Amino acid sequence: MPDTPENDCEGVDRLREGGCVTTSALEAWFMREVWPLEAILMQYLRQNWRDQSATEDLLHDVYMRVYEAARTGLPEHPKAFVLTTARNLLISRVRQRNIVPIEAVADFEAMRLAIDAPGPEQITIARDELRRLEKAIEHLPPQCRKVVTMRRVEGLSRPEIAARLGITESTVSAYLKNGMSVLADVLYGGTDETGKPSP
Repeated sequence: MPDTPENDCEGVDRLREGGCVTTSALEAWFMREVWPLEAILMQYLRQNWRDQSATEDLLHDVYMRVYEAARTGLPEHPKAFVLTTARNLLISRVRQRNIVPIEAVADFEAMRLAIDAPGPEQITIARDELRRLEKAIEHLPPQCRKVVTMRRVEGLSRPEIAARLGITESTVSAYLKNGMSVLADVLYGGTDETGKPSP
């Protein structure tokens, strides 16, 4: 029995059975079955991938995957095979984009901590506001100062403050209102620590 020349292996049925797949037979199949699908494939890629500048690269990658897969045996339905390959490629690309290296996460955490930490200017401003607040509290009338301190520093409720000081809840509310108004004016409204308009 004479040796079978390479050209005898070009029959599509024989290739689909997993027989010999020569380069020339594979190229002929590709040109006949896959290449005519380029318009459909490009439309599919454009509809399903946001970065339109990457569609040519995606097309090339699909062709490479189809060609490599066809070396082991030609698919029975080339159009479905090509579009499935394109879909799988897009899924792989999305997964690759969603993976963040652990080093990047560590760097992000360090950066976030650095952003959250107050700078020297913020610390100075906060200390200055705290000093102004302390002075303003010192200049409140004694009963008003006690009520504001008990409520805002110690966290007591109005009924608890009323019981401790032996006054009514409405009086506690009045002291709080007046005291907080003076403190707000000192911090935000342009009066000095004593409640007088600042120069």
